[in-house]
Amino acid sequence: MLKRKIEQTLAEWKNKAGHKPLIIKGCRQCGKTFSVLDFAKKHYKNVVYLNFYENPDYASAFSGSLEIDYIVMMLSAMLGSKAVFEAGKTVLILDEIQDCPEARTALKFFRMDGRYDVIGTGSLLGVKGYGKEPKSIPVGSETVIDMYPLDFEEFLWANGIEDSVIAMLGKSLESETPVPEGLHNRMRQLLLQYVVVGGMPDAVQTFVDTKQMNDVLRIQRDIVRSYEDDMVKYAEKKDKSRIKECFASIPKQLSKENKKFQYSVVKKGSTAAKYAGSLQWIEDAGIICRCYNLSITQLPLDGNALEDVFKVYMRDCGLFVSMLEDGTQYDILKGNLYGYKGAIFENLIADIFGKMGRKLYYFHKDSGLEVDFVIRYKGECTLVEVKAVTGNTKSTKTILKHPEKYHVNRAVKLGDYNVGRTGQILTLPLYLAFLLRER
Repeated sequence: MLKRKIEQTLAEWKNKAGHKPLIIKGCRQCGKTFSVLDFAKKHYKNVVYLNFYENPDYASAFSGSLEIDYIVMMLSAMLGSKAVFEAGKTVLILDEIQDCPEARTALKFFRMDGRYDVIGTGSLLGVKGYGKEPKSIPVGSETVIDMYPLDFEEFLWANGIEDSVIAMLGKSLESETPVPEGLHNRMRQLLLQYVVVGGMPDAVQTFVDTKQMNDVLRIQRDIVRSYEDDMVKYAEKKDKSRIKECFASIPKQLSKENKKFQYSVVKKGSTAAKYAGSLQWIEDAGIICRCYNLSITQLPLDGNALEDVFKVYMRDCGLFVSMLEDGTQYDILKGNLYGYKGAIFENLIADIFGKMGRKLYYFHKDSGLEVDFVIRYKGECTLVEVKAVTGNTKSTKTILKHPEKYHVNRAVKLGDYNVGRTGQILTLPLYLAFLLRER
């Protein structure tokens, strides 16, 4: 069974006195239901489970009074012995809660009542055009957390890498000393595997069990098709084709020399006015993330972001690779990393940073200066360059030479290297990006 970080998050939520009902948001098939049910069975005497997508009839329990005793009575009548409600010993799981907006509204009353814990999961919460909005979102009566596909550290756990090994990697980062050669080569191999497998639980489990990349690719492409089906099923009629066109354009956007998202690449002559809402739909569904250009490399990054100038990456690098032509997986696993003008490895770092909860930023000037990512690291604005193999860091060096203008004194170069330092630039292997956690 795959070990997930959400287990610790759920335990902390349960152990917090007076905790509110919990909502877990995330893209489809990232493991929300499995993780919640596994946790519930381990920590509660009684688990009452409703899936509104698979059984829409459950919504009728919330269609009348939202008084908790009434809801409990209705659920008991529907589920019989599967619904045991004991104060302090029962958790109610509301799966695909976006399919029953009244259940979302009811969270306020569960919070006030306090006898039962409630966990809701949702794949398309907040997606424009879904058509099922709650009468009132219970602001202040719920805790909302985002869940992602497996991150690189969870992928390492799945492949037998112990925490003691990860701690050793952390020491190499902190002391800026090379990772021992044998471990370095093993981590390089695992990173390439993560690039093509990504973090969707079904794909990871299949890879761990069989190492059959054809099966992994089939699963990934099935997931991508299911996302496209959602676009057709749930989007407003006028947006359906535009959303699919935006989604299909992502590989083309990232294969350009200038990876800035351009609506004209979606369809010749297109503008933000026509397609901005469609792109937002895909982002709200948890499928993509945006990386915003900065007007200046200075903290706070959010305050200096240009809202209408951005790149778009897939939240999961494995799904991105699955959208590329056949043979790409094989090339990557063999170490042929030159394809797509570095886009694959930029998407990898976007995946790693995004899954640790970082907002994504980059820096581009018309003069030609361009830095792949800019992060807050150890309290300072830090440039991050991503190199698939090797390459110069001309833009980074130019910026570092002029702290009076750019307000930056440190940079990280990620590539196929071991740990080292040259002046203000810390060189790291790509696989250590997941340890750049300190803000």
